[in-house]
Amino acid sequence: MHTHKLTACSLFAVGFIFICTAVAWFILGGALTHRSMDRSGTLVNEVKKTWGPELRQSHPIAWYESPANATGRSAVSPSMSRVEVNLQYEPKRKGLFWYRTYQAQFEAAYEIPNPTPIDQTVYVAFSLPSADASYNAFTFELEGAGVDEPVLRDSTITQAVVIPANSAAPLRVAYHARGLNRWDYDLNGASRVQNFKLSMETDFESINFPGGTASPTDRSQVKDGGWDFVWDYPDVIGAQSIGMDMPKVLNPGPIASRISFFAPVSLLFFFAVLLIFGAVTGINLHPMNYFFLSAGCFAFQLLFAYTVDLMPIHLCFFLSAAVSLGLVGGYLHAVGGRQLTRIALPAQFAYMVLFSYSFFFDGLSGLTIAIGAVLTLAILMRATAKMNWSEVFVSRKHRRDVQPPVLPSAPQA
Repeated sequence: MHTHKLTACSLFAVGFIFICTAVAWFILGGALTHRSMDRSGTLVNEVKKTWGPELRQSHPIAWYESPANATGRSAVSPSMSRVEVNLQYEPKRKGLFWYRTYQAQFEAAYEIPNPTPIDQTVYVAFSLPSADASYNAFTFELEGAGVDEPVLRDSTITQAVVIPANSAAPLRVAYHARGLNRWDYDLNGASRVQNFKLSMETDFESINFPGGTASPTDRSQVKDGGWDFVWDYPDVIGAQSIGMDMPKVLNPGPIASRISFFAPVSLLFFFAVLLIFGAVTGINLHPMNYFFLSAGCFAFQLLFAYTVDLMPIHLCFFLSAAVSLGLVGGYLHAVGGRQLTRIALPAQFAYMVLFSYSFFFDGLSGLTIAIGAVLTLAILMRATAKMNWSEVFVSRKHRRDVQPPVLPSAPQA
């Protein structure tokens, strides 16, 4: 085993190697970002065409002619609404992206009232969630409409019905559709909602109510996974709309690029451990050793970046990590033996593998960096508390110039 003196030139060389490796990681991360974003717009349009867009179902509206009104018509809100929706999450993958697609089964029953003391011809309009979606098993039944067929125009179905005085006409709507990202029920900004109840059933456990939507009034978890939600509005003024975001998925492209961009942080911690423990144990590596160690660490992100679209993301991650650990661990064992390997291999696993794996969880990467930095500082402070740093960083020229004093020889008897 060959040891190397720790000098300012050595530190400069190691720093230069670190910078070059960081630049390579940034180039790799930029290439991944470009490859992902360049196709994301095209792919999302393909998904919308083949599967479906975001679905936003609107509350039905109704009106009757009223010459006395400034607009010539008086609006009528449903006196009773019973809505049931079943959401089945089925994410689809294209390229380096997963898309949050789902199936929606919608069924609703409404009561359209005539609040006047005379018979009225009431016009009922029901807007479909999207003009680009496909609707299977579609049903639109307005009782009492007679032979008049509903008119479909701009994704809105309109039909007229004569409703007796102080009475109501039942309306039933049902369909199956496929959507993307989220499902919403829009109350059309109704100032007052009465006798309204929406029941939602999901087959996924990870739930998120989008901003600007209301939380359910009741919820219960299903044994097989999923939730049952209820929004019950007996009489509410200013009721918010209702919505459900589909669960987030791990997108290989963005995760691989983020891991590449933040890899220099891990390498910095790894090099710091090697340098400090090298100073403590006297096993100081040559800058060329650091060059090969950087290449071994870089191999992790390189393999992960170009195999992540060929196999499951977790399998790809652990295989790439195993290759990098094998390269670095085997090289360190050949250079410094077991003593150096026992120090460096756990450090690489903690900084390169565990830190990279934190990007699989939203919001944990920053916390992981903070915890890793504090723990590293504590370990290094403990290990170097009694070191004489002036001896560690003394130059070789100074060591040659400073010779131990020559003691006078003892007088001969």
